[in-house]
Amino acid sequence: MKKSGHLRFHSISAIHQAFGLPKPQHPLISLTHFDENNSFNPAKAPAYDVLDFYKVTFNVQNSGRLKYGQSYYDYEEGSMMFMAPQQLVGATEYHEGGESYVLLIHPDFLLGYPLAQKIKQYSYFSYSVNEALHLSDQEKGIVLSVYQIIERELNSRVDEFSQEIVVAQVELLLSYASRFYKRQFVTRRASCTTILEKTECVINDYLNNQKALDRGLPTVQYLSEQLNVSSGYLSDMLRSLIGRNAQQYIHEKLVVKAKERLSTTDLTVSAIGYELGFEHSQSFNKFFKNKTQQSPLEFRQLFINA
Repeated sequence: MKKSGHLRFHSISAIHQAFGLPKPQHPLISLTHFDENNSFNPAKAPAYDVLDFYKVTFNVQNSGRLKYGQSYYDYEEGSMMFMAPQQLVGATEYHEGGESYVLLIHPDFLLGYPLAQKIKQYSYFSYSVNEALHLSDQEKGIVLSVYQIIERELNSRVDEFSQEIVVAQVELLLSYASRFYKRQFVTRRASCTTILEKTECVINDYLNNQKALDRGLPTVQYLSEQLNVSSGYLSDMLRSLIGRNAQQYIHEKLVVKAKERLSTTDLTVSAIGYELGFEHSQSFNKFFKNKTQQSPLEFRQLFINA
């Protein structure tokens, strides 16, 4: 049944509640196994949603088609799909029954681990890849075994090693996905075709290649010039698709990058702010605290004491 509505899920607990699922064992990660004993209810699914976390789906026995960004994402039995934070996902076909594993990972769960940065390098989380990863029987067995390890770990007693073990298994899962995608798309090159893909490519290039050192903070005007559209059109487009205008979109990307640098480097807060384009450390401190309710030093301290 086709539905209307556009939801943004800021937390994993919120999406569990919306879909009538039990509260997740951990607020920053969950793994749900849908099968005949725990079936997915398509009536609860919004037509469009934007997640603030990663989503990795393994369809053991299911097939269908969904809207991904501004294109379509086809999947079938024995396939995997990958969505990154702040991406637009809209369902066009849902199939009741079947079997699948849905892994949700908030970016903050990975902070302090190399995977926090490495996960951004996996091209299959990009809008430009709109075909599911199709697995052979042997590959399905490998992927299923990793999902089951994660499932057991999340459902067992939490101790000081739990997060490290789960992060290691997630990294193993993504490494296998990279190997299998290379087999599937031997000659594939990353491309940016729709305006949503292009926006994502431009801002990621700006922040990952330290262009802010020369140009300062990324601006709506810079994005619109690179995309050859007006700033008003860009904001209207983003607001209609992901519920955020261009300025809010830039700010979210800055916060994610700041958290990554604070948790994985020994750079001073001032140096990180300068990397991101802030002229003064006070401006960076004020910005970060306004967005996260923590100062950069308070946020970093969480990882020093961990």
